[in-house]
Amino acid sequence: YVGGGMVLTAGGVMGGLALMASNPALFMPLFWVALIGNFILFFAAQNVAMKGNNSTALPLLAAYSLITGYTLSGLVAMAIGTAGIGAIGTAALATGITFVAASVMGRRMSDSVGQALSGVVGLGIIGLVIAMLVQIVGGIFVPGFGMGGMELLIAGFGTVIFVGAAFVDFYTMPRTYSDDQYLAGALGMYLTYINLFIFILRLVIALNGGGRRD
Repeated sequence: YVGGGMVLTAGGVMGGLALMASNPALFMPLFWVALIGNFILFFAAQNVAMKGNNSTALPLLAAYSLITGYTLSGLVAMAIGTAGIGAIGTAALATGITFVAASVMGRRMSDSVGQALSGVVGLGIIGLVIAMLVQIVGGIFVPGFGMGGMELLIAGFGTVIFVGAAFVDFYTMPRTYSDDQYLAGALGMYLTYINLFIFILRLVIALNGGGRRD
């Protein structure tokens, strides 16, 4: 289900890129509609999936994955423009390697290691959110604030945190969800790997000077 979500997300990205090329004036209005709809779909799908109502949750999750791809198409276009199409392949390959490594090692972690890593990742995500809020708010008042070195640090830190989160997912999965909540577990894991992909792309863009340019 995580893999299926990724495929749908890739389809949404390609749709967004096609719209940017054919009708760029329409892209941003639809982007904001998609972003708002994405938040609504996420909470609706999560609520239904946690109840084990998988026949209803599945189409909601499919729509969520597709729309997520559309909202990511701007970032993907920036990565291609900054570092070339190889940046997308690099991010996808790194995400896939992390999945394989986490699937083998994460489920074998002891409780002491798993709980410690979960705590570190949780604190890291809080710190990451705070740093991103500072970056966004600062950028509103000071043009160019948070680019360059700060963007590189945030992208690098975010990549490390979500690599850790990938291992935590495999540790917590059998301890958090019942058998009929498999789609809820898939949604949580999907979010981890989408965020990992995003931060790897941000890191590639920052390393190639895209943050300073844009």
